[in-house]
Amino acid sequence: MGDTQTTGGGQEAPLTSPRSLASRARSASRTSRLVVLVDGRSGTGKTTLGNALAAELDATIVHLDDVYPGWDGLQAAADTVARDVLGAPAGYRRWDWATSTPADWVPVDPAAPLVIEGCGALSRASAPLATFRVWLTADDRERRRRALDRDGETFARQWERWARQEETFIAAEAPEALADAVLRS
Repeated sequence: MGDTQTTGGGQEAPLTSPRSLASRARSASRTSRLVVLVDGRSGTGKTTLGNALAAELDATIVHLDDVYPGWDGLQAAADTVARDVLGAPAGYRRWDWATSTPADWVPVDPAAPLVIEGCGALSRASAPLATFRVWLTADDRERRRRALDRDGETFARQWERWARQEETFIAAEAPEALADAVLRS
């Protein structure tokens, strides 16, 4: 992760560790179930932070990369978070990227702590169902470099297509405004 964090009032402060964020998430939990949403555009570090938070919280993690139904599926995955992953019965239909078809149903324990990471995790529908919400940002050039270093030519061919969906989602849902913490990576 990077080196700054924006908290209430838009003030930047030193970026806290996943342990500190996990502590904040635990403190924010007013229900018996802890649910953390980690959102941001491609290449901001959602998976890295999500995995670290899940380890700190001993939580199940759902990666939206497993949920998106193809390269045009950002909104569908966002809908799935509120309706299925956080609904009843809790779970999601995994997407098989190799065959471009829906795959198996993955159940999610509705009582276990949960971290959901991916662009589309934090929407107006999912925000009230979560106990702690994080939005990640990064410089556009750095985001692209990270994403293409990670996923190579496969993502390079889809970068603009996916970016348009991110922009549409952000304009409609304003996830940054819904976040408890805005972190710059």
